[in-house]
Amino acid sequence: MQTLTIATYNIHKGFSHFNRRVVVHELRDRLRELNADIVFLQEVQGEHTRHAERFHNYPGVAQHEFIAEEIWPHRVYGKNSVYEAGHHGNAILSRFPIMHSLNVDVSAHRFESRGLLHCEIDLAERQRVHCLCVHFGLFARGRQEQVRALIEHVRNEIPPDMPLIIAGDFNDWRNQVSRTMANELGMHDVFHLHSGSPARSYPASLPLLRLDRIYVRGFSVLHSDVHVGGNWQRLSDHAALSTRLRRHGPVEPE
Repeated sequence: MQTLTIATYNIHKGFSHFNRRVVVHELRDRLRELNADIVFLQEVQGEHTRHAERFHNYPGVAQHEFIAEEIWPHRVYGKNSVYEAGHHGNAILSRFPIMHSLNVDVSAHRFESRGLLHCEIDLAERQRVHCLCVHFGLFARGRQEQVRALIEHVRNEIPPDMPLIIAGDFNDWRNQVSRTMANELGMHDVFHLHSGSPARSYPASLPLLRLDRIYVRGFSVLHSDVHVGGNWQRLSDHAALSTRLRRHGPVEPE
């Protein structure tokens, strides 16, 4: 495996801004155009019993299954927020086999249900990479607890010499997470490595805030891109991010 293409996207439960129309079909088309090997998704609607009654074009399967079919044969979903009509959470889609997966509850309080979705993916030539998809809370104290839970999980569950990708919506308005990730885990944001600062990804119509991130360990960054405007317009309140990575060297699984 010489290079690996990664994408992350908060898909806003498959609806346009202000929930005016179903856009999951267009989301699927745009994501497929990125030709990513691994996709990290946040705000994925795993089930909603009322949407099909209200919208004639609403998919008959969970959104991560609908987006992945025929392109990403391996996928996992982490259910985080559960309510009467259904549930939503994070998902990871992969061209390569997912050997293990775990969804860890990191909710800081009962008003926001949050999780870490952790996968170990088997790449070509017996190389493994650990992937974590995150969506952290809106409140600073809760985010601090979630970052600490993330760091402890990585330290406890992932060998320090294993390649690692952590991507998602960090809601990190003031860019406080990057220094912690570097100091505690030796991880760096791909846009910072490639262009000097994290990507502006919110709001998608005029990105000003750097909320979405792709952190890596064991990779060099060949390219990074923020996907806004054109066919991406009005699909979500967040912009999609993508990057092309090169492995530093093969690591044999234990």
